[in-house]
Amino acid sequence: MSLQTLIMDEIKTAMRAKDTVALEALRAIKSEMLLAATASGSKEELTEDDEIKLLQRLVKTRKESARIFTEQNRPDLAEPELAQVAVIEKFLPAQLTEEEVEAVVAKIIAETGASGIASMGKVMGLASAKLGGTAEGKTISAIVKKLLV
Repeated sequence: MSLQTLIMDEIKTAMRAKDTVALEALRAIKSEMLLAATASGSKEELTEDDEIKLLQRLVKTRKESARIFTEQNRPDLAEPELAQVAVIEKFLPAQLTEEEVEAVVAKIIAETGASGIASMGKVMGLASAKLGGTAEGKTISAIVKKLLV
């Protein structure tokens, strides 16, 4: 079942349950998917990779908003953002732990013979490609930096 079909089914379920937070998050996903599909100008469907990147971007945006609202002492605005993050994350692949990411990055560094911070770009590219949607770029970057320094 495609992500688009799954989202539409979830929207219907959220409407029946009158779950406004889930409905808002699901409509945001649907909107972003439509924008991404029409932005390219082609009639091609989004690939699974594109869908994962889109979902990760939505999660990142909401987490950042929640962080800002929390810093400004506005928990009333931060809570709905975090609730939407939980809804969106249901559609992402299971996230790896830091230890698992570190093991993958260490293996990539060993295979490429990378050393020093100058090799960070090469290692990041390989790690991001290999880990796909299973780890945040921020986490990967921190681990690569830690292992190369």
